[in-house]
Amino acid sequence: MAKPKKQPRPKAVTPKGFRDYFGQDVTQRSEMLQTIAGVYHRYGFDALESSAVETVEALGKFLPDVDRPNAGVFAWQEEDEGDKGEWMALRYDLTAPLARVYAQHRNDLPTPYRRYAMGPVWRNEKPGPGRYRQFYQCDADTVGSASMAADAEICAMLSDTLEAVGIPRGDYIVRVNNRKVLNGVLEVMGLEEGETREAVLRTIDKFDKVGEAGVRELLGKGRLDASGAYIDGVGLAPEQAEPVIAFLTSRADDAAATLSNLRAAVGDSAVGVEGVDELEQIAALLDAGGYGSDRIVIDPSVVRGLGYYTGPVYEAELTFEILDEKGRKRQFGSVAGGGRYDDLVKRFTGQEVPATGVSIGVDRLLAALREKGRLGSVERGPVVVTVMDRDRMADYQAMVAELRSAGIRAEVYLGNPKNFGNQLKYADRRNAPVAIIEGAEEKERGIVQVKDLILGAQIAENATLEEWKERPSQFEVPRDTLVARVRALLEEQDVQV
Repeated sequence: MAKPKKQPRPKAVTPKGFRDYFGQDVTQRSEMLQTIAGVYHRYGFDALESSAVETVEALGKFLPDVDRPNAGVFAWQEEDEGDKGEWMALRYDLTAPLARVYAQHRNDLPTPYRRYAMGPVWRNEKPGPGRYRQFYQCDADTVGSASMAADAEICAMLSDTLEAVGIPRGDYIVRVNNRKVLNGVLEVMGLEEGETREAVLRTIDKFDKVGEAGVRELLGKGRLDASGAYIDGVGLAPEQAEPVIAFLTSRADDAAATLSNLRAAVGDSAVGVEGVDELEQIAALLDAGGYGSDRIVIDPSVVRGLGYYTGPVYEAELTFEILDEKGRKRQFGSVAGGGRYDDLVKRFTGQEVPATGVSIGVDRLLAALREKGRLGSVERGPVVVTVMDRDRMADYQAMVAELRSAGIRAEVYLGNPKNFGNQLKYADRRNAPVAIIEGAEEKERGIVQVKDLILGAQIAENATLEEWKERPSQFEVPRDTLVARVRALLEEQDVQV
């Protein structure tokens, strides 16, 4: 009889394009989301938590990977007779679900409907360095208002949010443009829908990377990239490309001059003039709210989401420099973006419903704060109550209960208590600030030993004998003062309880 084949053990590896988040990462993200939610709530937005799974039909157009154009979402078909089950997918953003929710519940929701949503989204795209298939988004949207006041409010709220999480003025800028202005420029150029128009749009999107000269070359015959490879251009004559250059270089020292330049760029295009008028309204509203050019600017180079947005678009960019993996200086870049999308709800209702909103990339924002040293590098663990006598576990549980009741994070050591050194090693691995010790002798005397683990680590590194004697890292306190003394020590250590 053949010997049964041994089943191989599964590999303990994270799926490609995904990652695990541990204590400090989760805590920092949670605190940031709480801060952002506080700003959104202050602006009058209500929380919404929609399903992580939507029907493929409801999600509509995917966000495909250029290398795999048929991908974009993680989807599956529900089991059904005749293979006619409904196709379901994990959401790839928080905006498409909002359109479905509003269409489904519009009779029960106020108009305009102002909501914020936070949570993971999933993209079935090719992963790469810093590019994951699951990441957090944090959105705020106003549905049902065509007023430019809604767009101006989103920009102001985005500015306030960045400052609330720890990005000061001077380290960020919110840049605002309008899709209609770009459409007006394309109209002046005489470009209809088609391959040439799409090629021009892709070239415009490269302005931040290649600059004015690079865009001129790419709109014309082409150019050599940094690697030395030749990139074919769109093939426009210099005079035909000039409206694009005029549009991209319209930004001036103040909003009024920028708007004047944009009016010249769009000429007599009706849609272009409408776009400039909308930007003028937004600029006036922001100025009235005290949001100057040190925080929010009109910038024609913002051309995000070319096929998605129908009006104003905005992007938050962090302007401070960081070092890349090769040690070169570069700006941190974009951490949030959004704009007006008046056609999304129409897919469900058949009627145009104006909407505008913004999405913050939480993981990128956290990375930026780490770069600036504005997040604590070490998260402190709980106070650890050690076990000197396993038969007295009730006493130790009473201690930890008192500490927790006082709002102090604490735990009893639950491993094998036989080796006391292992208990202290455990406390070190937990980044515990304090260890509590009570053996039979301490119990009889009515005292406990309090071990300052932070000071102990400092003494082990560089403290002198005199410093150790002046402030020992372990001391005894009366049992009935345990909570008060631990709280005082944590405050002295600047550990948040």
